[in-house]
Amino acid sequence: MSTKAMLGVLERAADDTTFFGQLATDPQAALKDLDLTSEEEVALINGDQGFIESRIGGKVDKRIEEKVLIPLLSRERW
Repeated sequence: MSTKAMLGVLERAADDTTFFGQLATDPQAALKDLDLTSEEEVALINGDQGFIESRIGGKVDKRIEEKVLIPLLSRERW
């Protein structure tokens, strides 16, 4: 488990629309080679704010919540 890796993914997704698009459409490629557990990967892919906050030890900032987590949580999944 790497809190730093999770925060890095969230920050990058909030700042880089190309990376966010990859996270939303091809998460395995976006998250490859990162120090994440499978549970952390699933939480990031699904925008599971509760799980993410439990791992990072606090609330995510509003920018990340609005630009990353809410869109991931609300997107259609096939």
